[in-house]
Amino acid sequence: TFGIVLLAKNAHIHGILNQFHTEGKIQKTYHALVFGGPEEDSGVIDAPIARRPLPSLLRYVNCDGKPSRTEFSVLERKGSTTKLALRPITGRTHQLRVHCSHMGYPILGDPQYGSEASQAFSAAMGLSSQLLCAKTLVFPHPITGVQMDLRSQLDV
Repeated sequence: TFGIVLLAKNAHIHGILNQFHTEGKIQKTYHALVFGGPEEDSGVIDAPIARRPLPSLLRYVNCDGKPSRTEFSVLERKGSTTKLALRPITGRTHQLRVHCSHMGYPILGDPQYGSEASQAFSAAMGLSSQLLCAKTLVFPHPITGVQMDLRSQLDV
């Protein structure tokens, strides 16, 4: 994943940003290039995510997992691929990658959650990393409260 990253310079600011995250005051939008794509132009993926048994660090959709929701909208359809805007409502580890894969349109270049077909397509394109970009980040400044609206010039 590439694009915008939010870092705290000290423990105090880190605590404030964690509280903002818990309260849903931080909104993130990602752009992803996926293999295939949803039939509808927008929607919500509502599928609980659980951790695979140790020693694996991977996740998967499982009814015993934690509630996980992702909003999506189609930005462009082109041949075998679709460019999506993804907005995580919850913040689970690997959520966007797991949700897209579970729905049948894995993110291109994803070595853990890609299907055989998507990995073959990614290899044919010469991809060396997954096409998932942290595109926008909106949050209140932790000191002034001024709304920050950050946008990456990078894209998929």
